[in-house]
Amino acid sequence: MQPTREDRFSFGLWTVGWPARDPFGDATRPALDPVESVHRLGELGAWGVTFHDDDVVPFGTPPADRERILARFRRACDEAGVVVPMMTTNLFTHPVFKDGGFTSNDRSVRRFALRKVLANLDLAASLGASTYVFWGGREGAEVDQGKDIRAALDRYREGIDLLAAYVKEQGYGIRFAIEPKPNEPRGDILLPTLGHALAFIAELEHGDIVGVNPEVGHEQMAGLNYTSGIAQALWAGKLFHLDLNGQRGVKYDQDLVFGHGDLINAFSLVDLIENGAPGGGPAYDGPRHFDYKPLRTEDVAGVWDSAAANMRTYLLLKERAAAFRADPEVARALEVSGVADLATPTLGAGESVADLRAADADFDADKAGERGYGYVRLGQLALEHLMGAR
Repeated sequence: MQPTREDRFSFGLWTVGWPARDPFGDATRPALDPVESVHRLGELGAWGVTFHDDDVVPFGTPPADRERILARFRRACDEAGVVVPMMTTNLFTHPVFKDGGFTSNDRSVRRFALRKVLANLDLAASLGASTYVFWGGREGAEVDQGKDIRAALDRYREGIDLLAAYVKEQGYGIRFAIEPKPNEPRGDILLPTLGHALAFIAELEHGDIVGVNPEVGHEQMAGLNYTSGIAQALWAGKLFHLDLNGQRGVKYDQDLVFGHGDLINAFSLVDLIENGAPGGGPAYDGPRHFDYKPLRTEDVAGVWDSAAANMRTYLLLKERAAAFRADPEVARALEVSGVADLATPTLGAGESVADLRAADADFDADKAGERGYGYVRLGQLALEHLMGAR
């Protein structure tokens, strides 16, 4: 269960670097130097680190100091042997973004947000990042009358298309990934779920380089099945990145260690992205990225214990998923349930509507309705493999 670079585990610097301040309490841990975080993550076996611009260079830092800070950060990555596969821009912390970045009612703020991202796209390209994530945590509203949603989506589209066109013009080879979330910090956030994001991408001029970055907790905050959402993103060819953590139901964003929430869904997720669909299908080949927060009760030592726990849990689930796939009883249960049969087209090659209407005259709906699909048995086998009982 020792992680290696080949596992492609990555962490946001904002995860281990969270000082545990929340709306009801002050920080319980000191701030961590990003350089220290890079070295410690590398020692634990992480392959990559990701960051918001302000995680490394504080907001408003003069240009000369910015370059000095970035040079130190680059050296740390080289020394630790970690890469920067993804980057993003903080458009939510500073008060200027309290009504959003791309969708603020204030045009000057929207223009500032675009300039901030453009500068960071140049940085991301220089660091070799291949993915740029957009989480619109402030793009939303608490008052229905306070935001023209149609106009906001127009401005959102305008911003993403402008930035995507810039990336293409510069030849950066960067793809964008939109990260949905239903609420928090805004009462209602635009593009709240994976499905909303996919629909939005279809309206973009440069949607060919825009995909999604679904987060476990964000989808589960809306009561949705994360594994099913990931399967749809794979089906659409739009799973450009993903965020792994734990969540316990429809509530605030908990950002627990991966698996420390809906463990059964975490198992099915790892099985899907490592092995593909049971009947065949694309597996995910991108970073296994953790976007969690160490519990507020932990000291600095607990921060690194929690980082290691994410990777260990993933590797344990990967091992259990491999055993599940190799079990002959599972193969028989899948056959009983007809899972692979769903891949067979409903219409035959060249079959017309007239052919369909004329065929299967002897089909007995009552008889077909007597069939049992054996899903309980299949689910129990998955549970037993997850528990190490098989």
